[in-house]
Amino acid sequence: MGFALSDISIISSAFSAGGAIPAKHTGEGEDVSPALRFNNIPDGTQSLAVFCHDPDAPLISPRGTYGFVHWVLYNLPATVTELPEGCSDYTAGKNDFGNTGYGGPMPPPGHGTHLYYFWVVALDSELNLPEGLELWDFLAKVEPHVLGINRLVGSYQRDQNA
Repeated sequence: MGFALSDISIISSAFSAGGAIPAKHTGEGEDVSPALRFNNIPDGTQSLAVFCHDPDAPLISPRGTYGFVHWVLYNLPATVTELPEGCSDYTAGKNDFGNTGYGGPMPPPGHGTHLYYFWVVALDSELNLPEGLELWDFLAKVEPHVLGINRLVGSYQRDQNA
C-alpha cells in the first residue's frame, strides 16, 4: 500500500511543520517555491516527485477531484535530497492555475487559513514521464511504483481586504 505515510521526512528552511508559509512563497509575494529537503528515502528508490495541494480550496472538478493543485514536479533522480528555493529543474506538471511549475498559495480573500500539503513521493523506477501532467493523471501513473510518501504542511491566510 504505497500511499500510506512512510518514514520519509520533508522539511523546509522557509517554514516549520504546521507553520505559516512566508508571503515570499505565495501569489502575493515573489511566488517562488520554498526550499525543501528530504530524508529517510526508502531503499530501492529510483526517482522522486514533489507536489503541493490545497485541500481547503472550495473547488470540486467534474472528475471528482477536489482542492487546488499548486505544484507538480517529477522525474527527480533518487540522489536528490533537496530542492533549492525557486527550483525550476526536473519535469513540471500542470498546476490548477493552468501553468506548469510552481504557483504559490493564494486563497480567496476572507476565506480563512488554508493548509498546503507539500508531498514527496519515492518511486521504484525512473518513469521518465512527459511534462505537463495534471496531478491526478500523474498519481494514476505512479501509483503502482510508490515505495513511500509523506508531507510537510504549511498554512497561509490572505488579508480580508486583499
